[in-house]
Amino acid sequence: MTFTLENFFFNTPLYSPIIISEDEQDELFALFGSTERRDFNGYNPYKKIETTFEITTYLLGYDSNYLESGGFNTVKIKCKRSGNQFWFYILWRPSDRKLIKIGQFPSVADFHIYEIKQYKKLLPEGKLKEFTRAIGLAANGVGIGSFVYLRRIFEHLIQEAFQKALEEKAIKEADFQTARMDEKIDLLNNYLPEFLVENKGMYSILSLGIHELDEKTCLAHFDTLRVGIEIILDEKLDELRKKEKIELAKKKLSSLKSKIKK
Repeated sequence: MTFTLENFFFNTPLYSPIIISEDEQDELFALFGSTERRDFNGYNPYKKIETTFEITTYLLGYDSNYLESGGFNTVKIKCKRSGNQFWFYILWRPSDRKLIKIGQFPSVADFHIYEIKQYKKLLPEGKLKEFTRAIGLAANGVGIGSFVYLRRIFEHLIQEAFQKALEEKAIKEADFQTARMDEKIDLLNNYLPEFLVENKGMYSILSLGIHELDEKTCLAHFDTLRVGIEIILDEKLDELRKKEKIELAKKKLSSLKSKIKK
C-alpha cells in the first residue's frame, strides 16, 4: 500500500509495517511535522460526513530528534468541520525505515463501516453484516477471511440477478446452474451493474485469495476489491434512487391532476 496520510490513518491495519521509500519521504515529513503542513480528506464516523482533516499533534511534538532516534509516539488528527479528534499510536524505526501503527481510536473499521450502511436498502441484514465483517477482519490484519466475506457479497449479487431473470423467464435454470461464474455473469448481462460485468474477473481474484494467496497479499489488495464491490452497489443504489424518484413524481403528478380537475 502506498504511504500517504490518508492511507496511513484510515486504511492501514494495526501492526502492519510500512517501509518508507525515498519517494515517500515528503509524506513522512508531513506526518512528522517537519515540512509544510497539509490537510487531507477522509470520513468522520461520528458525524457521518466526508470531511477535511488536519494533524494537530505531530510525531516531532515530544522530541525534535525523533526522526533520527525513532521510538513510540502519539499523533492526533482533527476534523476541520466538526472539531472531532482522533488518536493514533505510532512506532517509528529509522534503522529499517519502518513505520508501524500500533493503536488508534476510532478503529480502521469504524472509518469504513458507517459508510456502507447506505447499502441497507440493497443488502439483506445478514449480507450487510458480512460486509462489515470483511472490513473489520481486514482492519485487524486478517486478509484471507476478509476475502471470504467479499466473495459471499459478490455471489449474493449474482444470485439476486438470477432470481429476477428467472422470474422474467429470461434464463433457464439448468443453463445457469451448470455455468462457471464468468459464464453466469454473461448470461445475466442485462440484470447486473455495468461495472460488475466489465470487471467479472473480481470473482476469480477473490477465489484465488481464499485458496492460494497469503494473508499479506490479500490485505494488500483488499481495498481495491472492497471499492469494486462498493462501485457495484453504488450503481444499484443510483438505479433504486432513480426508481423511487420516478414513483414519487408519478404520485405527485397524479395528485396534482386530481386537484386541477376539481
